[in-house]
Amino acid sequence: MTGTFEIGAEDFLLDGKPHRVLAGALHYFRVHPSEWADRIRKARLMGLNTIETYVAWNAHEPVRGQWDATGVNDLGAFLDAVAAEGMHAIVRPGPYICAEWHNGGLPAWLTALPGVELRRKNSVYLAEVETYLRRVYEIVAPRQISLGGPVVLVQIENEYGAYGSDKAYLAELVRITRDAGITVPLTTVDQPEPQMLRDGSLPGLHLTGSFGSRASERLATLREHQPTGPLMCSEFWDGWFDWWGGVHHTTSASDAANELDALLAAGASVSIYMFHGGTNFGLTNGANHKGRYLPIVTSYDYGAPLDERGDPTEKYWAFRDVISRYAPVPAESIEARPPSPEVSVALEGLGDWLPAGLGSSVESAEPLSFDSLGHAGALMYYTAELGAAAGRHRLVVGEARDRAWIEIDGVPSARLDRIASEVAASVPGGEQLSILVEERGRVNYGQRLGEIKGLIGPVTVDDRGIGPWWNTPVDLGAVATWATSALAAPSSGRAAWRGTWSLPEATDLFLDTTTLGSGCAVVNGFLLGRYNRTGPQRTLYVPSGVVNAGENTLVIIELDEIEEPRVRFVGEANLGPTVE
Repeated sequence: MTGTFEIGAEDFLLDGKPHRVLAGALHYFRVHPSEWADRIRKARLMGLNTIETYVAWNAHEPVRGQWDATGVNDLGAFLDAVAAEGMHAIVRPGPYICAEWHNGGLPAWLTALPGVELRRKNSVYLAEVETYLRRVYEIVAPRQISLGGPVVLVQIENEYGAYGSDKAYLAELVRITRDAGITVPLTTVDQPEPQMLRDGSLPGLHLTGSFGSRASERLATLREHQPTGPLMCSEFWDGWFDWWGGVHHTTSASDAANELDALLAAGASVSIYMFHGGTNFGLTNGANHKGRYLPIVTSYDYGAPLDERGDPTEKYWAFRDVISRYAPVPAESIEARPPSPEVSVALEGLGDWLPAGLGSSVESAEPLSFDSLGHAGALMYYTAELGAAAGRHRLVVGEARDRAWIEIDGVPSARLDRIASEVAASVPGGEQLSILVEERGRVNYGQRLGEIKGLIGPVTVDDRGIGPWWNTPVDLGAVATWATSALAAPSSGRAAWRGTWSLPEATDLFLDTTTLGSGCAVVNGFLLGRYNRTGPQRTLYVPSGVVNAGENTLVIIELDEIEEPRVRFVGEANLGPTVE
């Protein structure tokens, strides 16, 4: 059934009648497809009428020209699931999304292109952006409300006023969007600071705000810059994200509910960021760098109303109560679920996993970056002739982004860590230097967006340059495949471990990583994400859609050292010590 959605003098108009948007953010690429319908239904039962999602370009096109809109990337199926629940949809395709997501959603191959200038009217950048957006709009355009679909709003860029002020760039995004058949109203979002609102907007685009507190004050600022039409906080921050080495951030349910009440009492529309955060599966976590590099953890629980497993929290019921004062809330109930099953799994050591993941090597005078080799993975293996006499030697690396394990003649010798700002190590003499570099997450916000990864700058031993270098990308997918059939071997330090267990039915699980060091975990071929002994996160979420009724296989790809050859699956998430 077709309909209309417009911006009126004071309100959004749905089929010509005043309408308040009550939306919640739910990123399809952070939720296993088997869970989409459940999460969307629970949004409706909280009283929401709309689902909002970003589109992550680098999830759809990790390799240039290889577009994927299947499985977890099936935006069309996700929007169809929203429609099936009788809800509307807001689509935010960026191309930049931030979202604490790897590289802010921009593909690493894009940010490495010669001559590219990000988020401005640059011919190299815009040529790729136009191709990307047209692919997205091929999915979105036929699902607009005017054609019987759920999509009612599309956002242009994302908090652009915090980054730049290139109006010609924004105008190009609008042109591409309209030329691709998008007819619904277009919006922008910025923090309600006058300069940001001015820089991030264009005439004809509806301005919305992003904030999580002081709602009345910030709506007043927004109204000064958007004098007509509905007020909307399209990112109502109800929680926060975590980083490795930090704590688990939570926010008060009552405080967040009071701010939501203030928004709705003012007549504003809202999109709750996040309604359900989900998980940074695989290697998709971003990083922040505001003077210090802070990689984001695997969980994106965010302190949201719906937790990582999809269970309602105290905040869910507090928000539902607030919404019920302003709009009808369904009377349907949500059944409480028992904790996830607890299982102990013995691990079998498989030996060093590195050889199984090594690809073709490239020779160079100096170490090459991940970006220059077009490597979209998280690991690169560098080797060079050291030729150092017996005794201790001073090894200096310009910068290791983001962590490096150093070996001399195959023997572990030292480690460099960007977080600790280490650039030098004392190493023994030997013939060959090997450095395994891990990219721990690309910066997703600010001027460091698109920074290169790998060994950066010269590498010297006792102030002497060394080379040539052999640069070898590591394929973790190949490692995981190898580990499912590899024979057992003595294991210590960097090693792969395998375990199997059986379940009577597929169910959500939580892998306890307390006894593990630093690395990645794979269940039945699905890369859950990273774990790290620094915490705060101590469990990895396993969605039921990747679990088998019957036998299951776990592969641990360890970079450091595990404490014992056994792991446990536990009943609930452990995201670490909390702070509000």
